[in-house]
Amino acid sequence: MNKPLQLLNNLTPAQFLGEYWQKKPLLIRQAIPNFKGLLDANELAGLACEEEGQSRIVQFKKSKWSVKKGPFDDADFAKLPKKNWTLLVQSVNHHLPEATDLLSLFNFIPHARLDDLMVSYAPEGGGVGAHVDSYDVFLLQGSGKRNWKISTQTDLSLLEDAPLRILKNFKPEQEWVLEAGDMLYLPPQIAHFGISESDDCMTYSIGFRAPKTQELMHEFLSYLQDNINEEGLYSDPHLNLQNHPSEISDKMIEQVNAMLNKITWDKNSVADFLGKYLTEPKLDIVFEPARKISKSEFTKQLAKKTLRLSLKSQMLFTHNHFYLNGEKLTVPDAQMRWLRDLADKRYCKTPALQANIHAVLAETLFECYLSGFLMLSKD
Repeated sequence: MNKPLQLLNNLTPAQFLGEYWQKKPLLIRQAIPNFKGLLDANELAGLACEEEGQSRIVQFKKSKWSVKKGPFDDADFAKLPKKNWTLLVQSVNHHLPEATDLLSLFNFIPHARLDDLMVSYAPEGGGVGAHVDSYDVFLLQGSGKRNWKISTQTDLSLLEDAPLRILKNFKPEQEWVLEAGDMLYLPPQIAHFGISESDDCMTYSIGFRAPKTQELMHEFLSYLQDNINEEGLYSDPHLNLQNHPSEISDKMIEQVNAMLNKITWDKNSVADFLGKYLTEPKLDIVFEPARKISKSEFTKQLAKKTLRLSLKSQMLFTHNHFYLNGEKLTVPDAQMRWLRDLADKRYCKTPALQANIHAVLAETLFECYLSGFLMLSKD
C-alpha cells in the first residue's frame, strides 16, 4: 500500500499522512484520470426523491441563503431557477456499489475514520457558501468545473440568520478551477468556498468523521452504564443528627464518592466501546432483511458464492474482536483471517472458509445475513 499513488500526486500514503493529513491542503491534478463520475444529474435527483436519500437543496437568491430538505419530487426540481442552486445527497455509497469501489481507493485512511460519500450537483453559480468543516475531506471533481477558494483565516464569525454556517468575512488566499478527475484535499478548519463554473458541475466529497470530545465522553458513559452491574444500596446506619435537615452532609458526599470510584475501565473497555460506537448505523439507516432460507442452504451457498458486506454495513475489528453495525461478533480464532478480509475489502471469497467453517461462526454469519447486514453474490 505504500507505493506512490497518482491519487495522491504520486506521494506514497506514508508521505501523504506525514506531510498533509490534518496539516495542510493538497491540490491533485488528474488524481483519477478521465473520471466522469458515478451517476448523472438525473440519477442523483432520483436518489434525492427517495426516503433514504438524505438530500438538501441550497439556494442563494436575493442575497439570502435558503435550505430545503428532501425527499423531493419532480415539482420541486421544476421550480428551480437556471442558476445559483445546489443539490447535495449524502451517503451515496449506501446506494451504489460503484461508490464503494471509489471509497476503496482511500483505504490508506482507516475505515474507523470514514464517514460517507456525498455527491453534489450544481448549475452555473451554485455553491453552499464559504465555510469550514470539522473533518477531513477529499473533493473530487466529476463532470463540469468548480472554482475553489481556500483560506487559513482565523476569523470564523458567521452570517446572522443564515440556515447554514456561512462565514461572514471570507478572505481567500488560494484559488483553483478543478475539472474532471482533479481533487482537492482539505484538513479540518480550512475555510473554503466552491462555485460551479458550468451547468453540469458534480463534485464527490469523501468525508472522514471526527467525533467531538464531548460526544465521545457522553457515548462512553452511556456504554459504561449498560455494562456496569454493581450490587448494593446506599446506607447510613450511623446517621448523626444534623443542624440543617436540608444540607447534604460531607459523610454522604464521601460515601457516594467512594461508590462512584468503583467505576473503572481499561483499554479493553475502550476498544469494545469504539467497536460498537463506530459501527453503529445512523438513525436513518434501515436494513432490508434477506429472503428467508434455511441455515443449511445458507452454508451450501457459502461454498459457491462471495460473502459481501451490504452497502450500508460498517465492519471493524480490534486485535481479536469483530464488530458489525454496532454488534459484537463471536469469531473462533481459526477463522479470524477470513473475517479480517471481509472487514478490509468488504468481501470474502468463501469456498475455503466454508470447508473449515466453525459452527459458531456459521451461525453468526447466518444471523447477519438474515438481518440484511451481509449478502451473497456469484462474483
